Amino acid sequence: MIHIKTARCAAALVIGVAAVALAGCGSAGSLSQSIQQKLNRHVETVDYATGAIGKSNQNARLPSWVPDQASSVSEAIRTTGSERILRFTLSDPKTLTACRPASASRTKATLTASWWPSGEESKTDQLCGTDWYVLVQATTVYAYRPETLPQP
Repeated sequence: MIHIKTARCAAALVIGVAAVALAGCGSAGSLSQSIQQKLNRHVETVDYATGAIGKSNQNARLPSWVPDQASSVSEAIRTTGSERILRFTLSDPKTLTACRPASASRTKATLTASWWPSGEESKTDQLCGTDWYVLVQATTVYAYRPETLPQP
């Protein structure tokens, strides 16, 4: 009797672990999303094939002004605040309809990424949405959202 109970518990455990593993694989792969947490830095990086895919994610982090047809989308996010850096490609930058001319950000970015040129935020010349400083260079769009929360 004890052996049958133990066997049933073991089988249930194996099935449960397999179900959780398979559920996680399907959602991450179908969104073409990769997430990497950098230890002790409270930074998350996210990559999407398109803006539409990034915005369709349940935990969407892409701002609504990013065009659906944006491609090669990369974002670094401070998980303990509001600062973010974003890069994507557009075949026609005129599709950035939620943007208007503005002065460059006066706040220096503290986030870094291999795809983010140092000091790029100081070259921005548009404001998209309400708080995203943007620079378009050919077909590449760089966007920066300054930190609004005090950091330790």
